[in-house]
Amino acid sequence: MSATGEIDESLYSRQLYVLGKEAMLKMQHSNVLIIGLKGLGVEIAKNVALAGVKSLTLYDPEPATIQDLSTQFFLTEKDVGQPRDLVSQAKLAELNSYVPIKVLKSFQDESQLSQFEAVVVTDTVSLAQKVKLNSFCHENGVKFISTETRGLFGSAFVDLGEEFMVIDPTGEEPKSGIVSDIEPDGTVTMLDDNRHNLEDGDYVKFSEVQGLEGLNNGTPYKVEVLGPFAFRIGSVEKLGVYRKGGLFTQVKMPLKMKFKSLQDSLSQPEFLFSDFAKFDRAGQLHLGFQALSVFQSRHQGQLPRVQNEEDANEIVQLTTGLAAQEPDVLSGAEINTDLIKQLSYQARGDIPGVVAFFGGFVAQETLKAVSGKFTPLKQYMYFDSLESLPDPKEFPRTEETAKPLNSRYDNQIAVFGLDFQRAIANLKVFLVGAGAIGCEMLKNWALLGLGSGPDGKICITDNDSIEKSNLNRQFLFRPKDVGRDKAEIAAIAVSDMNADLKGKIHYMTEKVGPESETVFNDAFWTSLDFVTNALDNIDARTYVDRRCVFYKKPLLESGTLGTKGNTQVVIPYLTESYSSSRDPPEKSIPLCTLRSFPNKIDHTIAWAKSLFQGYFTEAAENVNFYLTQKNFVEQTLKQAGDVKGILETISDALSNRPLEFEDCIKWARLEFERKFSNDIKQLLYNFPADSKTSTGAPFWSGPKRAPKPLEFDINNPDHFHFVVAGANLRAFNYGLKGDGVNEPNKAFYSKILESFTVPPFSPRSDVKIQANDDEPDPNAAGAESGDALEVLASSLPDPSTLAGFKLLPVEFEKDDDTNHHIEFIAAASNNRALNYSIEPADRQKTKFIAGRIIPAIATTTGLVTGLVNLELYKVASGSKDIEKYKNGFVNLALPFLGFSEPIASPEGKYNDKSYDKIWDRFDISGNITLQDLIQRFELEEGLEITMLSYGVSLLYASFFPPKKLKERMGLPITDVVKLVTKNEVPSHVKTMILEICADDKNGEDVEVPYITVHL
Repeated sequence: MSATGEIDESLYSRQLYVLGKEAMLKMQHSNVLIIGLKGLGVEIAKNVALAGVKSLTLYDPEPATIQDLSTQFFLTEKDVGQPRDLVSQAKLAELNSYVPIKVLKSFQDESQLSQFEAVVVTDTVSLAQKVKLNSFCHENGVKFISTETRGLFGSAFVDLGEEFMVIDPTGEEPKSGIVSDIEPDGTVTMLDDNRHNLEDGDYVKFSEVQGLEGLNNGTPYKVEVLGPFAFRIGSVEKLGVYRKGGLFTQVKMPLKMKFKSLQDSLSQPEFLFSDFAKFDRAGQLHLGFQALSVFQSRHQGQLPRVQNEEDANEIVQLTTGLAAQEPDVLSGAEINTDLIKQLSYQARGDIPGVVAFFGGFVAQETLKAVSGKFTPLKQYMYFDSLESLPDPKEFPRTEETAKPLNSRYDNQIAVFGLDFQRAIANLKVFLVGAGAIGCEMLKNWALLGLGSGPDGKICITDNDSIEKSNLNRQFLFRPKDVGRDKAEIAAIAVSDMNADLKGKIHYMTEKVGPESETVFNDAFWTSLDFVTNALDNIDARTYVDRRCVFYKKPLLESGTLGTKGNTQVVIPYLTESYSSSRDPPEKSIPLCTLRSFPNKIDHTIAWAKSLFQGYFTEAAENVNFYLTQKNFVEQTLKQAGDVKGILETISDALSNRPLEFEDCIKWARLEFERKFSNDIKQLLYNFPADSKTSTGAPFWSGPKRAPKPLEFDINNPDHFHFVVAGANLRAFNYGLKGDGVNEPNKAFYSKILESFTVPPFSPRSDVKIQANDDEPDPNAAGAESGDALEVLASSLPDPSTLAGFKLLPVEFEKDDDTNHHIEFIAAASNNRALNYSIEPADRQKTKFIAGRIIPAIATTTGLVTGLVNLELYKVASGSKDIEKYKNGFVNLALPFLGFSEPIASPEGKYNDKSYDKIWDRFDISGNITLQDLIQRFELEEGLEITMLSYGVSLLYASFFPPKKLKERMGLPITDVVKLVTKNEVPSHVKTMILEICADDKNGEDVEVPYITVHL
């Protein structure tokens, strides 16, 4: 929080869209204590510090060991022997200047906990101590969270007290919709088959209902869902008779929760199941973790020895004893001996992926505890990733291979064995993107020692530079790095984190795509062991996926959206690819709604952004094209679209050029009048308030809201800021100096506005307005006569008289609050919302929608990256068992965790041969002639090629005339391509993809793989 108590939106913008201001302000008045600063503790501390609390206090005076470096990314070899909390303090303090990082000097007794809103206890504290700490917290209203990880296992426990209020259980945007009818029994029907998307038990309030005005008083009504298009709220007979209109909006109702203490919940646990395929494991691990704690107390704090059968048997016996004492935990099931033994073998382990998973999960639970935002865990969650273990035949794990070597990797070797650690060190990997997921990925890889071996290599690319808003979740970057390349700074940061990576990380700033295939060429892709995406858009992900399929490389894919995240693993000849399934396209706003009949703030924001682009980007670009391209007008007259609008814009831009900033202010004021008064008056002239449709129904009903023109008022902030932003942006277009201040001088603007008269407006009878999207647009291209357009074109100034003149188009930038972009769009949107009686939006919401911002928080990013790294072990071991791999789906707001087996790649068939539809292709070595290619397929595959193409060029078709076939058949493939395309095959291309159509032995058209010609 800033010194003024305001939230720094430039830093927290992406997080604000997830948590909202109310939750953020609560967090920023909360003091949090974290006990234990090994890897898990520092991961939680990192996420909480980035999120922004009032203060973060650390307690772990134990000296750091070399083994801590397995997951404690803020420690280095020189910190060994120093108190873990003190050496972590400085690094954590760099993350967020608004969050003071303190160290608790000594811990005398539990009463010290009362100064904190939340206490997080990690794996440095015994179970007996946790029970004692929790008892104090439970009785004194301090929120308590406990967590620990043991190798590929982990647990979390949450106790938020006897009465905890959740202000927003899901964090989802409230549902809303337009009502078409309300019956006396309270049945509410939606308009035009629009789904209400409500659930039983939701609450809604109403507005703008006519005939049942009593519903409009803001009272929440409980919903009983009758179907996707109707719900019931109870009888409304006493309120009157429904006439028309009405909007419903979901009301978020607070949720009261009650938690048991740790002591009480040990024997009566409530579980969140992290993986429904392991439904029976929660109870087993609940007892197993307790048995580990008993074992430690028996053995002076020592954990079981790695792969030691004697220790494992003792843990099994302890677990069996606890099951007898707490029979309800297993509900009569037998102890899973193998599972408990694995827990014993791995108890000394410390795995970056598991730590990242629990660090993200528990940090989010901590933020829930201090903000009341989202539903907290109730109360236990156990997780394991045993399927990440490699095949013991390939990578044997014995007491000898898992023994400590006094290295930073000891706690991973304890789980995987030395051979597998070496295999990871010698991997060659490619990370595409160094943003939020990329930073977390690199941190995990540095801890793993991935790529640090003699044959290992990490390559990163990202064409983006660091912005202030990145610092809230891209934790490798600091304020001093703003403006520098992400890939470079990330590479430096992880090399500092693990010196073994120095010289092993290669960074690039090229965007991965068709335009960079000379950089990311055949040699580059074939050298890799696997690829990891850390991208934020589907097009880039799809391109990388296609490259991975072509070069047969495994791909680890992930993404986040606020509290939601997903992971996907793509394995050659085993799973489908990322591109095999796509999300449905976003529903676009109908043009008619956008132009004349908005009913939601989303519509007015989209309209305002279009207005911004038209005024300040497209208009300037069209003027520049007109002045520099001789045939621009001729080309424009031939094209589809608003030809008249383009020509009028050019005419206005050149005929009404502002000479000083005052002219820009006058222009903006006139545009206000045109857009928010005159255009509305014209619309109401065409469709008066009492208009009827062809069926006799009121025209202004349902989604069509009758507008009203605005009268300019300089004291209305939205009116004033439209003029301020519009004037400054027009001044930018013409290279004039704007007002140059963040707080405009209203008196100055008022003086200019009073110096001229806004001309009166009279509606015109010849103006046509499209009433519905299913009607033809009367203003579409072709509707205007060619002669009128020719006259308009001929009236434009002669370009030769304007030699050297050009405009500066505005390039939309959402994150600069001084450039007037969001100011203009927010003001324009809100003015239009006022026209149509729609609730306006603040600049933050406008920026979110207009900037198409992806909401993001560090907790989800950390957790999702942890899951990806647990899949990495399976890829590194070369596993071909599809049942071992998992695609993950999480929503930390609920919280929900779900995993599924990847979908297998589909199989195809031709003649008597089967093939993999995604991963198989016909490989041909050498620059084969067209004739030899066709003959080879007939002889070896029993396929008659009927058509052969390269890109969009048809190289061969069985229906070609004999002369054309004769000139091509004897040519090498590259020469056929040159003949058809009139271009050489580029020298960097070493492989060519040829698509074929073919008939099988029975003369039937069959689907077959493509051909890869290796030149």
